[in-house]
Amino acid sequence: MFPIPTSVFLTSGVGIHRHRLTAFEFALRAADIEQQNLVTVSSILPPGCELTPAAVGIETLKPGEITFCVLARAETNEPGRRVHASIGLARPADPGMYGYISEHHGFGMTREQSGDYAEDLAATMLASTLGIDFDPESAWDERKKLYQHSHLIIDSMSLTAAAEGDAGGRWTCAVAVAVFRFAPGA
Repeated sequence: MFPIPTSVFLTSGVGIHRHRLTAFEFALRAADIEQQNLVTVSSILPPGCELTPAAVGIETLKPGEITFCVLARAETNEPGRRVHASIGLARPADPGMYGYISEHHGFGMTREQSGDYAEDLAATMLASTLGIDFDPESAWDERKKLYQHSHLIIDSMSLTAAAEGDAGGRWTCAVAVAVFRFAPGA
């Protein structure tokens, strides 16, 4: 059985190269997690999992270690095509309750649109779990205010990497990542 993560940090990056895989490597380098063996997991933020600054989390990484994460990744080799990758995170006010992490990636959205969408996904998943009554058709800004006033959700946020495809047709890769960490000795 694997231990439960005790902290998480968010990071992102964009990489460009003539080879798709190398563009991904460069995006991971920009995110400062290229030396990890990444294992992607789904969307649950464990109860009590502390959100730490990326610089603090990155300092704990060891080259080659198995590193669990929620990964959003999108790439294109079409000049000028918008590419985006976002992580949304929603934490409940009750530290004994789990939260949600969402990944969103694709084409055409701006940085802000992608980030809002990912944050909306995470917050809406958490709100529905907590039984908050909301209209799913209402605008994200309206739902966000409702979630904040419920006092059941402590916060929600997002981190996005966005770019336009390289003018020369090289691969452009955007990644946004929630990286889990464990207590020492766990």
